[in-house]
Amino acid sequence: MNIALYTLRTISYALVNPYSMLFLFVLGIYLYRQNRKTSLMQKMVIGEQINSPFELTISQIVMGIFAGVLGSLLMSYLGVMFFQNSIIEILFLTSIFLMMINPRFICFSYSGAILGGISILNSLVIANGGKGIEVFKFDITSLMSMIAILHFVEGLLIILDGSRGAIPVFAKMKDKIAGGFALKRYWPLPIAIFIILNSSTIAIAGKGVPMPEWWPIIKTTISKDLLKNAMISLAPFYAVLGYNSVTFSKSKEKKALTSGLYVMLYSIILFALAQLSPINIIFQVFIVIFAPLAHEALIKLQRLSEENGKPKYVSEDGMKILYVSSYSPAASMNIKSGDSLMEINGEPIESEDDILNILKETTGDLFFKIKKESGKIKEILYGREYRKNMLGIVFVPKYIQKDRVVLKFNNEDFSDVLNNIKNKDKDKDGDE
Repeated sequence: MNIALYTLRTISYALVNPYSMLFLFVLGIYLYRQNRKTSLMQKMVIGEQINSPFELTISQIVMGIFAGVLGSLLMSYLGVMFFQNSIIEILFLTSIFLMMINPRFICFSYSGAILGGISILNSLVIANGGKGIEVFKFDITSLMSMIAILHFVEGLLIILDGSRGAIPVFAKMKDKIAGGFALKRYWPLPIAIFIILNSSTIAIAGKGVPMPEWWPIIKTTISKDLLKNAMISLAPFYAVLGYNSVTFSKSKEKKALTSGLYVMLYSIILFALAQLSPINIIFQVFIVIFAPLAHEALIKLQRLSEENGKPKYVSEDGMKILYVSSYSPAASMNIKSGDSLMEINGEPIESEDDILNILKETTGDLFFKIKKESGKIKEILYGREYRKNMLGIVFVPKYIQKDRVVLKFNNEDFSDVLNNIKNKDKDKDGDE
């Protein structure tokens, strides 16, 4: 049989089914609200809206659909499967609930560990003659393999889309002001999972799916004899993957790349260890404990990398450029993030006030002396034809003046920053 065809049909069903569409619509509204805050913060920091909320939301949904297809195909061919009477959909609901407690808990490592732990305890109760709970009977190999595959897909999403919608931020480090980026993205994924049906159940397509002799590739605790006589069908579900980080030592693109590679490495290790779980219950307990602890270690490792890393965007010689708006005069002049503005018309630049004063006092052409990130010095003409528009650069200040607004930033809660900005604006208006 064509596993790919059945998988794609199930994904299509998830996109057109009224109940699934309603779920996706609700997720879309939530994502739009989050992206509206991101766009507003971009405008406050950069001076213009770089990404519209609609653009950010649509890109998340589209990328999520493609990622869902890839993840579903991997799970289908490998043979990730669950019994119908096990409520595997609770995994996705649990991750969304945990996200409300802390955004990083949206990771399936945590919800999977909870369900895996319950399943192991349930199996122990049944093995000792007790009455277990049938709905919490999960195949640990399939459960952890699925979580590993979803992390692999998440790593790809972070690499390809994690830097979109980044917000420039600043922090004081060792008596210097460092610039950086806050990154936050979520992706809703339609996924298809093989379900072993009860004999009385009718599959979504109206019949069970006959499987080839070589399937499944992964070895689970489900016996081959059972699979030969079982009715198997693909069922659609929705998952949400998320990425939330702040970097001061890397560009936003490099941060997304390294984070994505870390997550993909974690997924490969988790998948390999998951294949040991059929050996005995000790290995099952180990993998269930390993998943969240290793994920926490991954987060800690990246934090230590940031803490010990040298800040990339610090104004030492001239003014360091943190961000350049697309289609701005600065972008047209090939000025890049990481460059430094050294001089304008031969006058040294030490602060943003120096730049503003020169721009006000000079009506004609300006010559920028730019130190490229490579160290090469370039002189760039800032012609009068460009000056009718904003320059389109976010500089890293060398110091914060007392009359400037300073905000504390919690890298896990964008809404706190937004509310602080609004309150500062209200206070400023009241003082005036």
